[in-house]
Amino acid sequence: MKKRIILSVLIVFLFLALMGCNGGIITDESKVRNVIEEYFSAITEQNWNKAKSYCIYESDIYYETCDLEEHINDLIFQYETVDITLEIDIFDISIYNIDYAEAYVYGTSDISYNSASDSSDGDGHIYLQRVDNNWKIYDSFFDN
Repeated sequence: MKKRIILSVLIVFLFLALMGCNGGIITDESKVRNVIEEYFSAITEQNWNKAKSYCIYESDIYYETCDLEEHINDLIFQYETVDITLEIDIFDISIYNIDYAEAYVYGTSDISYNSASDSSDGDGHIYLQRVDNNWKIYDSFFDN
């Protein structure tokens, strides 16, 4: 009888552990979503090295991030304080040929300095590639 109770308890624990494993599976779609969100979060924080770490080195988006960093640094030199606010909504993520992904997004940006600001919004696509089992951004296309 004691063995049966122990066996029943072990089966229940095994069942609960297996249920937890299904909930803990990280899909490629969630990885892609996370990379995009973290990239834009790093830009908002003006953490340029972190932002560039989400890009394929020497890709179009990598150089666009470098250009944005230079632009923001120029503004900081002139105005001392620059705030960046980026909000992005990810509507659709598609995975192609296992190693490529595309996300359709809508975003708004506001760069504030002194009493001025530059605001824009638009929708477009962000393109990613799997590199060493991690997703990296390599290009984007936005309609402004």
